Amino acid sequence: MTAWLHELRLQAVLDVIRDRAPRSVLDLGCGDGDLLVRIVGDIAIDRVVGVDLCERSLARLRTRLDAARGHGSTVELLCGSLLDVPSRFSGFDCAVLVETIEHLDADHLGAFERSVFQRVRPATVVVTTPNAEFNDLLGVPRHRFRHPDHRFEWDRARFQRWAGGVAKRQGYAVSCSDIAGRHPRLGGASQMAVFDLPGMNQPMTQHDKVA
Repeated sequence: MTAWLHELRLQAVLDVIRDRAPRSVLDLGCGDGDLLVRIVGDIAIDRVVGVDLCERSLARLRTRLDAARGHGSTVELLCGSLLDVPSRFSGFDCAVLVETIEHLDADHLGAFERSVFQRVRPATVVVTTPNAEFNDLLGVPRHRFRHPDHRFEWDRARFQRWAGGVAKRQGYAVSCSDIAGRHPRLGGASQMAVFDLPGMNQPMTQHDKVA
């Protein structure tokens, strides 16, 4: 993925976070922290938790956080699985999963759904994943994925069916959009679903936003 598309994807997620104005954020599958460092540096949030399976990634993230200038957020990093997010994080305002679910085996998506949408149940959940329709523009052969660790890559119709099913089963409203470039026929390099519990963390209107 080219750097500019990556930046556009992160910006799209940050825009959602700013609109919802959460006080607590879970970055699930945070990796080296490209998003988490921006959250801590750019947005005033009381509590931020990053979760990832890779200890080396978390170690690199700790170094990045030491060098970052933030807004006084309390930051916790945890080595753990998306399939078993601790229930002590129940009640967080927002959870974000940036290019993460495609690293799960498809038959584990049910366990992921129960872990995040039932056990932890954030007011807002933001999920991005590659758009398989865009792969031709990136030079990815039809028989391959963008990354060797990907277990699947969905087209937009398949992603929307999955997101709609999760929303219906778990009592969320959901909206899907193309992000990271918008080809008129193939969509964006990535696609994003934003799940909101009705009546909680709704996006602010322009009148409500503070300049």
